[in-house]
Parts: sequence; structure tokens; C-alpha cells
Amino acid sequence: MPSPLDIYKLLPKTNCGKCGEKTCMSFAFKLLSGERKLEECEPLFSPKFEKNRKKLEEMLAIVEKAKETGLIVNEELCTGCANCIVSCPVHVEKDPYNAAMGRGIEMDEPILRIEDGVVRVVNLSLCRRYGKERTLCVVCRENCPTDAISFVEEA
Repeated sequence: MPSPLDIYKLLPKTNCGKCGEKTCMSFAFKLLSGERKLEECEPLFSPKFEKNRKKLEEMLAIVEKAKETGLIVNEELCTGCANCIVSCPVHVEKDPYNAAMGRGIEMDEPILRIEDGVVRVVNLSLCRRYGKERTLCVVCRENCPTDAISFVEEA
């Protein structure tokens, strides 16, 4: 996930205020939270900043994906080991004889599933972190040997 500073470095840094913010740093924070859109930065759409704008568009695409799911699996880092799946408390609770034993899960609606060799988010609403009860569960992330899992708080 990009940080506000990563975004700021690619902005024009003119503090022109055309976007409605007093500073470009403030605009960077608002871009990351989804409160502002890239199109609101007028100078960024001049030929001078085209290369930076394209980089920002790529960065913000990651952020948009994160806002949709709340849980991001970096497919470049994921090896498909399934540690996250077999250690998930929800999976263990619903399928204790398989998930807890490391054999995989036999559930109709899992939170995570291996597809094409990587973990995919299938049903985030069942996750303790994003479901009805909302607890600060990080078991899947903590059991990922490649740090492929990250969380984004929903706005």
C-alpha cells in the first residue's frame, strides 16, 4: 500500500489549492482515503507531470482494490501455501476436523480460497475483522510467511 508520502512525492507540489486543499500533502492524504480524486489536481494533467500521473494512477488502483475488499493479497508475494486458510479462526470453527489439522477446508463459503496458485478473498463478510462482530483478528496475516496479506480499514 502506498503511503501519503509516496503519493505526495509524485504530486506537482505547487500548493495551488485548485483541488480544494491548502497543500499538496493534504491532497495526498485525501487521495489515499478516497475523499479526493486524482482528476481534481489540475496541474497533474499537464504534459510536464504525465509520467507522475501514470504512476499515481497505478498506486491508486491498489488503493481502490483495497477499499473494495478491506483485505489485500499481494499475488506477487503469495506462494499459495494456504497457511492463512488453515489458521483462520472462522474456518477452524466451521470445519474443525480439516482446517485446524492443516488439510484444507471443506466449506461451501470460505473467506479465503486458493485459486490459480494464490489466495483469493471469496467471502469477506464472514471475516471477524469485517463481519458483524468486528474484532481485530490478524491470524491470516500473522501466519503468512511472505507477508502477502495486508488489511485496509474501511472508511
